[in-house]
Amino acid sequence: MASLWDKGAGFGMLILETIAKIRRAHFVQRKSIRSICREFRVSRKVVRKVIRTEATEFHYERTNQPRPKIGPWRGELDRLLLANEGKPSRERLTLIRIFEELRGQGYDGSYDAVRRYSKAWRTERGAVTAESFVPLSFASGEAYQFDWSHEVVVINHVTCTIKVAHVRLCHSRMLYVRAYPRETQEMVFDAHDRAFAFFRGACTRGIYDNMKTAVETVFVGKDRAFNRRFLQMCGHYLVEPTACTPASGWEKGQVENQVGLVRERFFTPRLKVASYEELNAWLLDRCIAYAKVHKHPELADQTIWQAFEAERAHLVPIGSRFDGFHTTVAAVSKTCLVRFDNNKYSVTSRAVGRPVEIQAYADRIVVRQNGVTVAEHARCMGRGQTLYDPWHYVPVLARKPGALRNGAPFKDWPLPANLERIRRKLKGSDDGDRQMVKILSAVLTDGLATVDTACAEALGQGVHSADVILNILARSRDPGPPVTILTPDALKLQHAPIADCARYDRLRRAC
Repeated sequence: MASLWDKGAGFGMLILETIAKIRRAHFVQRKSIRSICREFRVSRKVVRKVIRTEATEFHYERTNQPRPKIGPWRGELDRLLLANEGKPSRERLTLIRIFEELRGQGYDGSYDAVRRYSKAWRTERGAVTAESFVPLSFASGEAYQFDWSHEVVVINHVTCTIKVAHVRLCHSRMLYVRAYPRETQEMVFDAHDRAFAFFRGACTRGIYDNMKTAVETVFVGKDRAFNRRFLQMCGHYLVEPTACTPASGWEKGQVENQVGLVRERFFTPRLKVASYEELNAWLLDRCIAYAKVHKHPELADQTIWQAFEAERAHLVPIGSRFDGFHTTVAAVSKTCLVRFDNNKYSVTSRAVGRPVEIQAYADRIVVRQNGVTVAEHARCMGRGQTLYDPWHYVPVLARKPGALRNGAPFKDWPLPANLERIRRKLKGSDDGDRQMVKILSAVLTDGLATVDTACAEALGQGVHSADVILNILARSRDPGPPVTILTPDALKLQHAPIADCARYDRLRRAC
């Protein structure tokens, strides 16, 4: 026969099957209380309680849990648990450590008692500190939310962790996602610019967490000291930035949920792409496809895409693109290189010896000196790499022509076809490097296309001398004889002038 009592529930709680059997035995089979007690091995008090009520289940909960060992130490244990709860997760003590610390103060009870008390303490504290929220509603064009996430993908056969920028319109729930190798300020600017271009407008308010690329100082409440460049971007797009309370992700819950959705639907299983361009094009297609097939959570008769198209009319129109770069100052080495983001970039030789300003964009860097651009390169996202522009070193070759043969910037230098043929022919000459430097120097004044055309003309004449090519360039710069202008008949003289010096003598005598 099954046990009459639920295991672990105490003496006062019958199992449901026993209660049902007692009720049937008394009301259906008309058995006496005594026989029921003998059959089911329960007391008369239990049988009377079952048959006098219509309850089919009884519960017993102890109202006062005696803790003879914990009792005197309850205050100290509460203090230890509360202090431990306030520490960062990495610094929190385990219950064993708390038990050992309590025992060091004189506690002589068991660890199991401490464990049971801690469990009840956490349950009670969780009920007290449980938070509730108010659902939010946003008007069309009122606000968007921005956040970052980290994802793992395979790019060009290399597994790497990328940063993904998430933008979400709060009213229509339209999402925009773009991947970057960094989480820097210029990436923030680029993500906003591309998102607003896709939305065809901006919202009046942007909701952010306290990311360092936007917020410099967090004050009490909602007051923030925003970064100057970030405020410039918001002012350009007419956006009012709003920062959330620290560690309060629910204040931008839509974009927080979007992070999990995108990770589950877009980045699982692990993506394999050739480049960031391919990845971002694929992500944009997926965002549009998702919005077109999923219903809006509040507007049940519309998809997210339909709600987004309706919201577009309420967005703030955008004008020109914000010049979103991050500025830093660097020194130029004697090898015409500047260091930025663990990489080196070449600059024109005239910039050596003076500081330059590096304007870093998401996809390129521009180096300026006294307001003049001295270099521009596609941005390198690796480490320890050097990017050369050989034309930056051509003025140096005028003094050191021998560097053309072994100079690092000139290795695998792709030149136009005719200029490359001249270079190969001059390699066999004793002064071939010097002649080639003269031709390359002409590119700085005449342009690459003009010099290549002059090389083609020289090769057509069966010569490859630098003097011949420079002569061809000089002739191309010569404007030639002036055009003869025909005199109209109305301006022609009717009487040809006569050279008569005696007229001057007559004038002199008259004076």
